[in-house]
Amino acid sequence: MEFVHLHVHSEYSLLDGMCRIKDIPKRAKELGMKAIALTDHGVMFGSAIFFQECQKQGIKAITGCEMYIAPRSRFEKDAGRDDKYNHLILLVKNKKGYQNLIKLVSIGFTEGFYSKPRIDKEILKEYSDGLICLSACLAGELPKAILNDDMEKAEEIALWYKGIFGEDYYLEIQNNGLREQIMVNQKLIKLAKKLDISLVATNDAHYLKKEDSFNHEILLCMQTGKRITDEDRMRFETDEFYIKSPEEMQDYFEAVPEAIENTVKIADKCNFEFEFGVTKLPNYDVPKEFETHEAYFRKLAEDGIKERYGENPEKFILDRAEYEIEIITKMGYVDYYLIVWDFINYAKSIGVSVGPGRGSGAGSIIAYAIKITDIDPIKYNLLFERFLNPERISMPDFDVDFCYERRGEVIDYVTKKYGVDHVSQIITFGTLAAKNVIRSVGRVLNIPLPQVDKIAKMIPNGPHVTIDDALKESKEFKNIYEEDEDVKRLVDISKTLEGMPKNASTHACGVVITKNPVDSYVPLYVNDGNVVAQYTMTLLEQLGLLKMDFLGLRTLTVIEDCKELVKENRGIDVEFDEKMNDPNVYKLWHDGQTYGIFQFESRGMTSFMKELKPDCLEDLIAGVSLYRPGPMDQIPRYIRGKQNPGHNEYTHPSLEPILNVTYGCMVYQEQVMQIVRDLAGYSLRKSRFS
Repeated sequence: MEFVHLHVHSEYSLLDGMCRIKDIPKRAKELGMKAIALTDHGVMFGSAIFFQECQKQGIKAITGCEMYIAPRSRFEKDAGRDDKYNHLILLVKNKKGYQNLIKLVSIGFTEGFYSKPRIDKEILKEYSDGLICLSACLAGELPKAILNDDMEKAEEIALWYKGIFGEDYYLEIQNNGLREQIMVNQKLIKLAKKLDISLVATNDAHYLKKEDSFNHEILLCMQTGKRITDEDRMRFETDEFYIKSPEEMQDYFEAVPEAIENTVKIADKCNFEFEFGVTKLPNYDVPKEFETHEAYFRKLAEDGIKERYGENPEKFILDRAEYEIEIITKMGYVDYYLIVWDFINYAKSIGVSVGPGRGSGAGSIIAYAIKITDIDPIKYNLLFERFLNPERISMPDFDVDFCYERRGEVIDYVTKKYGVDHVSQIITFGTLAAKNVIRSVGRVLNIPLPQVDKIAKMIPNGPHVTIDDALKESKEFKNIYEEDEDVKRLVDISKTLEGMPKNASTHACGVVITKNPVDSYVPLYVNDGNVVAQYTMTLLEQLGLLKMDFLGLRTLTVIEDCKELVKENRGIDVEFDEKMNDPNVYKLWHDGQTYGIFQFESRGMTSFMKELKPDCLEDLIAGVSLYRPGPMDQIPRYIRGKQNPGHNEYTHPSLEPILNVTYGCMVYQEQVMQIVRDLAGYSLRKSRFS
């Protein structure tokens, strides 16, 4: 007999669920299941990722949520009364069900939040279409009535939900070993027969395997600020809250096989799939005199080309512009360009300092023409195809820098233009990094702080250093791990929790802009008063939504302040000089006075620049291209300070010939020049290295 788990908590039931998203479908596949649901507490953080991971394993993903139901109205928030919420499981059948579930989850935060993100029966009734409802665990309204020995109330509750969901309402019986659950199961079975409501078997899984139970207790202690020895700590009374095999579930519920069968029937009803790669851009309103968006876009582009390159631009410039317009139009990104152009144009019109552009977007001559960027791609031989080409799957992305102090004015403009419910900031997650998880687990286990701190400090510094990395790189850490049983236990537990999300916060610069209200695409979350989308930036892009980075850059603020001071004290209006040919500027690099200048402030780079003696912007570009290592996750091993004993940064083995040149060896001169051509798109003058 087949079985499907319909009540499962992932790591996104923050510091409560311990099932990692990527491991849930793998475990389901190992156990021979064809489908599995995700029902995190009050949120849908992991829903889209879960769908992707299930697809990789050939497992059907069922989108769901364990909701919090207010005892009265979601607007009632009296202490001691309205913080006693009930649980309820909702599962998505179809697209309408998904839209309703994300609406309910969003309302839980934007309207009903009080201790937890709550909804109420009024709003549940309004958004019930396309959803399957399960009566939940012992914290559900119906089980609570049974535990209070109020069967009349229990019947009333069950009939209300049946009236809303019909045959899509199920009485949930569980196999968790709790004495109260055994009693509730018995009464639910009788109630199901009496009221003609179907039963369904679940297990309220919070961890993957039975042996994970103790580590889950550690996680709960981290959430509640308790120690494992505290008598009053939150705990699960049994070790049965894991993803059980179909055989285990069937054996336990052999007296009610229909409860097992119904898990498969429910899975068959649930057929919602996330839609990735389909662009859903908001609409940009063009002036009435233009019949189409494309016509207005072309007019802006043509006028911009003449402004940038003169009234009679050379043919290759016109050809490049026409090619880009065709690609942009063909790929459906006309509105994208218009939207970005519009808010940059607005920012400049009110005196907000805007960066000249960076990233692959600087390769677009149309972006340069309409002043999204101020970097001439022709002059620097930049390729448009790096930014946009017919083979590209993901949306293009302009990184735009604004004055740090006035960035908010631009976001306010976008919010007013497209509507407050069409613009949202984006969620991000803090995770249990290596040192942090060691310290947190050590505290829970009552290990003396000095001892835990000593162990944590053995882990090398770095944003992506894992415990496994530390065991490979630090001989001291590896030795104490292998020789001390207490340390080994601490580290092994920490490894099971490392990398899990510990809290949700707001991304520093990401904003999503949508054609319809944001909560018709993704669920919303409220963080410190800010409404944010519950999916990360990467997922929003994959779902085809417009994500923009409104980056606040302090450097722009400093530059503006300096310009004002020069004007005030010397009466000089300082304007940007595109030629960048003042020798006094480059003397800073010659003298090693580059502290505080991004990419040029490390000891190694400072030494390199003193050797290179740049006297033009191209030299600076070449220097950065030569010196910077590639993405760290693509580097198989590291060499620390090989060419310069004082250099304390990591370098890539493939950069050895470059560094040899940097520090005086001329053997690889031609190879270095070719690398510069590849990376920077122009020829480096040989005299620099001769």
